[in-house]
Amino acid sequence: MDAQILTYIFVGLSFALYIGIAIWSRAGSTKEFYVAGGGVSPLANGMATAADWMSAASFISMAGIISFMGYDGSVFLMGWTGGYVLLALLLAPYLRKFGKFTVPDFIGDRYYSNTARAVAVICALLVSFTYIAGQMRGVGVVFSRFLEVEIETGVVIGMIIVLFYAVLGGMKGITYTQVAQYCVLIFAFLVPAIFISFQMTGNPVPMFGMGDTLVSNPDTYMLDKLDGLSQELGFNEYTEGSGNMLNTLAITLALMVGTAGLPHVIVRFFTVKRVKDARKSAGYALLFIGILYVTAPAVASFAKLNLMETVSERPYKELPAWFNTWEDLGLIGWADKNEDGKIQYVGAGLNGGKAIEGKAPEYLEGEKGAVGQRIVTNPSGNANELYVDRDIMVLANPEIADLPNWVIALVAAGCLAAALSTAAGLLLVISSSVSHDLIKKMVYPKISDKGELIAARLSSVVAVVIAGYFGINPPGFVAAVVALAFGLAAASFFPAIILGIFYKKMNKEGAIAGMIVGISLMLFYMMKFKFDLFGGGTADDYWFGISPEGFGSVAMIVNFVISIFVSKVTAAPPEEVQEIVENIRIPSGAGEATGH
Repeated sequence: MDAQILTYIFVGLSFALYIGIAIWSRAGSTKEFYVAGGGVSPLANGMATAADWMSAASFISMAGIISFMGYDGSVFLMGWTGGYVLLALLLAPYLRKFGKFTVPDFIGDRYYSNTARAVAVICALLVSFTYIAGQMRGVGVVFSRFLEVEIETGVVIGMIIVLFYAVLGGMKGITYTQVAQYCVLIFAFLVPAIFISFQMTGNPVPMFGMGDTLVSNPDTYMLDKLDGLSQELGFNEYTEGSGNMLNTLAITLALMVGTAGLPHVIVRFFTVKRVKDARKSAGYALLFIGILYVTAPAVASFAKLNLMETVSERPYKELPAWFNTWEDLGLIGWADKNEDGKIQYVGAGLNGGKAIEGKAPEYLEGEKGAVGQRIVTNPSGNANELYVDRDIMVLANPEIADLPNWVIALVAAGCLAAALSTAAGLLLVISSSVSHDLIKKMVYPKISDKGELIAARLSSVVAVVIAGYFGINPPGFVAAVVALAFGLAAASFFPAIILGIFYKKMNKEGAIAGMIVGISLMLFYMMKFKFDLFGGGTADDYWFGISPEGFGSVAMIVNFVISIFVSKVTAAPPEEVQEIVENIRIPSGAGEATGH
């Protein structure tokens, strides 16, 4: 059957499943809307947490980044995996025991201040909107390729779907939808990886196949072939790092501590009955997340080798159909600079060239080059003739490897599951921040349960419209946008949460000052180097050589210093607050919040 028809069938069935679950599990109270009634099993919550966590950045963009950056791309792998361990061990059980199911709620009560709560609400909205922009961009890319619509139309379709089950079901609907989405996305990620690993190395286990010998050349290891081919084309050796080590460490740290401060993941630990169930679900989630994360480097390696062997030095007119399809969408581009009709895919080491990966081409509507190429302008001064959008590598991988059409359709459904599951979780954070933390706790404390539920649903509608706009006009590829969200979370929430749990003398003045300075510093750096505001700048102008994706680490350290200093020169928190901090770290006597 044709890949297009199969894609419609697979995506249609998965959407029907998600909507059916949302109708079946629709929320009837604020407790069901915010925390699914607090009765989800640890296993189901672990799967839902994994789906919430593994966004379009994990499914689509992480392997794409590793494909092009090689060893240097592993910062995303290490940062996101290590960050979840940090969250599970250091924060989740204590926050669950504290009994507050949103980060602003925890900060507002722990720091006995509505001002602190308001600052936390603003930070939560900034983090969530930045993060959700990446998810909507991923949805748009998938729809544009597999349903043959414009990226903007794809984003709108995704908005409608996620809005339906997020607004109707709240956390209850989202949780059980995410269980289904995890099953879809992990199956969709593993099946092509297993196919390609067996096809190239004879080993059906991708992570082992990556280190095995090639079927076509039993004397050559796959990674050795990839290293050699990369060097022949003038790129860095694939398995060796070439980046600034300080920047690498900064990005890894920012992703780790940003993970631990992400509000949409933290709230998942309130959907279970007891503190010990929160610990169990964290363990299950880590297992489910690990399955995809240990497979991603293999997917990246197979995709890069296939791409280089398929495209480089090959006449344009002999390229397979998938190349032209992605080219029509503007996600692959080619400029025939030496006018030989062949694609020169080279790095900085050849012909005095400079690699242009990541720089989008410009297209002239309705016109083609002499040999049919779509791209008509490109950054000058380099020999590389090929542009590939990093976000398409996982999606195009089955086509590049010439896998069956049903695998291509499955990958489309899996990608949408990954993007929509995280988008739904983020929408819930946005709606709860507005309805619960802002309206209920600060503006109108007497609001009824029904009124609060209406406010939550209305704020979800507004949030998804704003998120759709940023999905259509993103500041970068998916993983880069998401990395900025982690930097914002690291700069704002992580110090306030960690000090709130482990330092009983931490007071409201210190927390407020630290969050404001941290988030402001991170926003300034993002605006300067990502949006060319405040004088702009290039990579050569980075402070300490640290990119915006890693600057959250610097802003976090500044936050810690400011918070502790201000708390030392101002009044200590009330005794009852200090007692609460002591109690949340003690297994017994947890009271009502533990569910015992």
